Amino acid sequence: MLKQKIVIIGAGSLQFGLGTVGSILNSEILQGSIISLHDINAKKLDIAYGVCQSAICEKNLDFTLESTTKREDALKNANFIINSIEVPPRFELLDMDYRVPQQFGNKQITGENGGPGGLFHSLRVIPPILDICEDIRNICPNALIINYSNPMSIICLAIRRKYPSLKFVGLCHEFQHFYPILNKILNTPISNLEIKAGGFNHFGIILNINYKDTGKDAYPDIRKNGPKILKSIEYGPYLDDGYDLISFILETYGYLPYTPDSHYGEYIHWAWEKADISAVRRFIRNYEAVLNKNSKRLMKHIEKGKGSKFVQPDDESAIPIIEGIICDANYEEPSVNVPNDRIITNLPSDLIVECPAIINKEGIHGIMLGEYPKGLLAFLRTQASVQELIVEAILTKSKDIALQALLANPIIETTWQAKKILEEMLELQKKYLQIELE
Repeated sequence: MLKQKIVIIGAGSLQFGLGTVGSILNSEILQGSIISLHDINAKKLDIAYGVCQSAICEKNLDFTLESTTKREDALKNANFIINSIEVPPRFELLDMDYRVPQQFGNKQITGENGGPGGLFHSLRVIPPILDICEDIRNICPNALIINYSNPMSIICLAIRRKYPSLKFVGLCHEFQHFYPILNKILNTPISNLEIKAGGFNHFGIILNINYKDTGKDAYPDIRKNGPKILKSIEYGPYLDDGYDLISFILETYGYLPYTPDSHYGEYIHWAWEKADISAVRRFIRNYEAVLNKNSKRLMKHIEKGKGSKFVQPDDESAIPIIEGIICDANYEEPSVNVPNDRIITNLPSDLIVECPAIINKEGIHGIMLGEYPKGLLAFLRTQASVQELIVEAILTKSKDIALQALLANPIIETTWQAKKILEEMLELQKKYLQIELE
């Protein structure tokens, strides 16, 4: 195998960095590769480098580990770039994205990807990601960019708009994390199910699902058993997130979203009426608490010189995809975010969609899903327009277009509300924004 160089951007985030490096070290295919850790936080980067280097030395592995705060050095001769940056303080800003619009009567149920919160999350994180892409275009234009950052769909659309020649894919684990709920509804192993699912990231549905052992359509069983089971879930893979809205979508539209209320409800103006709001808020609090607890536990072990045992493979898809490309595996990855290219035939081809894909030496090839169900397609078309406006606002640095993006969003109720939210958030977050809207 040719020696690969894999760059991890945001490697100072220890859980992301150590998990990604752990997956690389566990790969026989990637033996001999160069792993380049990059972060703008030198202190956190040094910690990540020390822990990962210890893991390599303890197991006498054939990998070269680099660490640099200079992005240009990290990107030189890169083959694959894995990005997972966030603008800190992450949870404080996400809470602001959620609570400030509420002060003006807005009823978004969360604010990470959709609604007015999704706009401001985009304004913070997309400009630095586009700066990274500028360097990639100049230094390693043939490298594959693998993005984990949110808001996934809008980030990927911005990359496609500004740098159409770059190769990229967006990855999210929510489809795979929904497997335990499917197992609960159908009482059969996931290995016995043939599934095709897609839409937008955090806004997708299972389109077709069959039992492998009988060849029968599994949707009748989902429609029969799903609503009751979804409403009864208290402790699931999403840390107590709600499924009341998901149950309503299944009962009303006949299709099952593969995500909980907190994500799917971000895009729907009446979600606050149907979603389990208390469960959604509990999920957000618990998610932050779990990450903080894990981070403190990890640092205690690192301080004792035992951090290397945490350099373990994660359950993300980046490294299997890299292996699949290198080995021409021609395997099916269940969920990626790529340009539509008629994957969903009744949506414009230049959008970003979430779908299954074939992975081989030529890259990542989305599998055609055909026509989307019309009732749910209406939601996607609305969000496509919102995403287009957000990306245009960022690329043109236009405050007027940012306002248009808010006014086009179904979560916004009045023009007064849109203007107040925009003015207040631009003022509160100005030190976290790398662009100034004019």
